[in-house]
Amino acid sequence: MLAGLDPEQRTVATTLQGPVCVLAGAGTGKTRAITHRIAYGVRAGVYQPNTVLAVTFTARAAGEMRGRLRQLGAGGVQTRTFHAAALRQLQFFWPKAIGGEQPRLLERKHQLVAEAGARCRIRLERAELRDMLGEIEWAKVTQATPEDYPAVVAKSGRDAPRDPAETSRVYATYERLKRDRGLIDFEDVLLLTVGILTDRPDIADTIRRQYQHFTVDEYQDVSPLQQRLLQLWLGDRDSVCVVGDASQTIYSFTGATPDHLLNFRTQHPDATLVKLVRDYRSTPQVVHLANGLLAQAKGRAAEHRLELVSQRQPGPEPVFHEHADEPAEAEATARRIKELLTPVAEGGPGVPASEIAVLYRVNAQSEIYEQALADAGVPYQLRGAERFFDRQEIQQAGLALRGASRAAGTDTSAAEGEGLAAEVGAVLASTGWTPEPPAGSGAVRDRWESLRALVRLAEEFQRSRPEAVLADFVAELAERAAAQHAPTVEGVTLASFHTAKGLEWDAVFLVGLTDGMLPITHAKTPEQIEEERRLLYVGVTRARFHLCMSWALARSPGGRAGRRPSRFLDGLRPGSASDAARGRGGAGGVERGGAKGRKPRGPVPCRVCGRTLTEATELKLRRCADCPSTMDEELYERMREWRLERAQELGRPAYAVFTDATLMAIAEQPPATERELSRISGVGPHKLRQFGAELLALCAGEPLPERADEGSDDAVEDAVEEDSEK
Repeated sequence: MLAGLDPEQRTVATTLQGPVCVLAGAGTGKTRAITHRIAYGVRAGVYQPNTVLAVTFTARAAGEMRGRLRQLGAGGVQTRTFHAAALRQLQFFWPKAIGGEQPRLLERKHQLVAEAGARCRIRLERAELRDMLGEIEWAKVTQATPEDYPAVVAKSGRDAPRDPAETSRVYATYERLKRDRGLIDFEDVLLLTVGILTDRPDIADTIRRQYQHFTVDEYQDVSPLQQRLLQLWLGDRDSVCVVGDASQTIYSFTGATPDHLLNFRTQHPDATLVKLVRDYRSTPQVVHLANGLLAQAKGRAAEHRLELVSQRQPGPEPVFHEHADEPAEAEATARRIKELLTPVAEGGPGVPASEIAVLYRVNAQSEIYEQALADAGVPYQLRGAERFFDRQEIQQAGLALRGASRAAGTDTSAAEGEGLAAEVGAVLASTGWTPEPPAGSGAVRDRWESLRALVRLAEEFQRSRPEAVLADFVAELAERAAAQHAPTVEGVTLASFHTAKGLEWDAVFLVGLTDGMLPITHAKTPEQIEEERRLLYVGVTRARFHLCMSWALARSPGGRAGRRPSRFLDGLRPGSASDAARGRGGAGGVERGGAKGRKPRGPVPCRVCGRTLTEATELKLRRCADCPSTMDEELYERMREWRLERAQELGRPAYAVFTDATLMAIAEQPPATERELSRISGVGPHKLRQFGAELLALCAGEPLPERADEGSDDAVEDAVEEDSEK
């Protein structure tokens, strides 16, 4: 159980009594340390598995911890998020503590908050609705009532996105609507559980008899409400191990604060403090850059920063690239990713697509990278897009596996396999799975990749539990689906810095690193600026081997080059003033101007009024949003009907064929030739080959031409690529 742990990890694993605080830097094996601690305690007889509760902040992290504990022989330990643990307790004790019908859980607040705003005669646009949701959630986790909200905002110095009095009214109306309809939200789950444990000592005692030992991961992200719940679970005991890193505090806007982590030894003077600084994830070059980034940080969290020490062999230097505009940056990023994907047999690095990520500050930045990767023929996946277990092919596969499990020994397709993984593969053959991938990309390849992820999961499950049968794997899938703990799907990951927290890849591209984006414009106070620095630190430390950081001097081709690289890169990128003063120099290189092999494009004027266009949709339409449209409505509707039919044939969503904006651009200036069609933004080379003839026929009012069989190798190779605007 202790083999393979370094001295600090071993100290964590063997310190089973009393309060323990683990300060764990990025990539230092904190999950390994705490899971071995729990498993060692179980194997040593100090802990009973059902008396241990381990909590973390995401269902994915809880699922990963659960899997590791099961492999270590501690499968009975409860591993949940704060909300999941509280919801389970609330549902169990509701009849005894409150009685009556249990309220339904409101998983998405958007519609109800919008209705509350309308009742207060406040119209909330999309961005305003998001801000209002954030304020209501912040108020609830800081335990501020609607009446108290304005005063709490003023006292905290929070930069509220709108008049606190208006927010207070919408907040109060939202709460009333929930009560009237028998609904509770996720914050209510915590508030109600805290209320029951506070008001009912008998129920609190029951829970404390059940759970006697606690582990809290990502402790720097706890909110005051979560901390209050943890204290109620603990009572007057101190068998708690907290793990965190103040330098990775990036969720203060949700009410998270590192104060509980930094004050832990003040609250528990006899606590054992262990610092994990041996970085097993990243090369010395990446770690050096990460340490340099934090060396310039200020504030209380910076005072407790950890100086990481890489345990890996040296790798390539991080590289920095400057580009003339955002399209140039995206195209260059896609080109470098293709180089990384080149197989070893062909002289390339051979990095799998699933081990590459493109990270950005805000989700709106993904659009241009989706387009660039699609045009380059590189598969990708969006973090936060369609859930793995909601995909049609995965639901069909689950149905087939459940049926085979129930049939047990009578199912011939399952009986042909040798071992669990082979058995799963045999069952999935009935849904179209083949060991060899289909040629090309597109919908067929996406479906195959999803099924391959299930087969890989079965292989991993078989290695961890050699005695497992198909029914055990079906139960594992059900548990993962409930927690949305999806296996890896082959494809470059596109994600925001916040979404990437807790993940890692062999190669990471950090894009759009300009002042105004990182730090973001609305970060004004020193505390907010420092959180933006920590956000970049999180991005840097996601990389194991390759790290590329880039920025663009202008938004659009021909635009004014008025941007500057993020101030956080000063002293880190070659040529910056403080870097020269330190005399380091030499790391990486700076690429200036347009992308290699790409002709600079001049400003794009509106074809109606002549104003220079900057917005993506305006550039696509080649006119200002408020200038009159010349769209052929009949042609637009014909193309929409055609798009729906083609999407259904290909098994893709309609927007993946063409977005509404692209169809509108075609209908406003109907092309007569392939050359004219190719000039329309959103019609890349692959889509031109696959759909060009049909679109030109639609524009000319002619019958659609016959097309090649979609199942042929040529058709599959030219399969539909994702459009950039979703």
